[in-house]
Amino acid sequence: MPVLKNTVVLCCLLALTTLVAAQTRPVKPKVVPVQKYKAPKLKASLGTRSDTSEVSVDEALQLIMLPIIVTDEKKNKYSVASYQCMYKRRAVTENEETGKVTPVYSVVAEVFKTTPLSEIWKKNITEQLRSGEELFFFDIVVKDAQGHLMFAPNLKLVIQ
Repeated sequence: MPVLKNTVVLCCLLALTTLVAAQTRPVKPKVVPVQKYKAPKLKASLGTRSDTSEVSVDEALQLIMLPIIVTDEKKNKYSVASYQCMYKRRAVTENEETGKVTPVYSVVAEVFKTTPLSEIWKKNITEQLRSGEELFFFDIVVKDAQGHLMFAPNLKLVIQ
């Protein structure tokens, strides 16, 4: 019997506390105004090349060894947080029924957190790069000294 009495009292107390909690007004969160930030105009480059550039195979092989450099109009440098590189290479496909070989393009891409490219990418490009192919550096994310993340312009190397 005392256990039943204690259980009833406990249930009554729980019911009252939920009623009291339901009657309190929610606290409005303090609104902090966001400071507007105007991102500077950025320029991404590999060596002396920026934007879309037509380069020879030899020059492209030299450029892939260099880091991506991102600067603004005042020549301030920004650290590269990440970027993607796409290698559009010439390949062939064979029709299994006719045996006819057809030229096509194959695309290989990867996200990088450091610049220049990784050693395996440098090795593969060095061994395979030919005229008519492309290297495309895109989604280049940079960070300024205050920690603001921004996108830099894309870089495209068209191999001649």
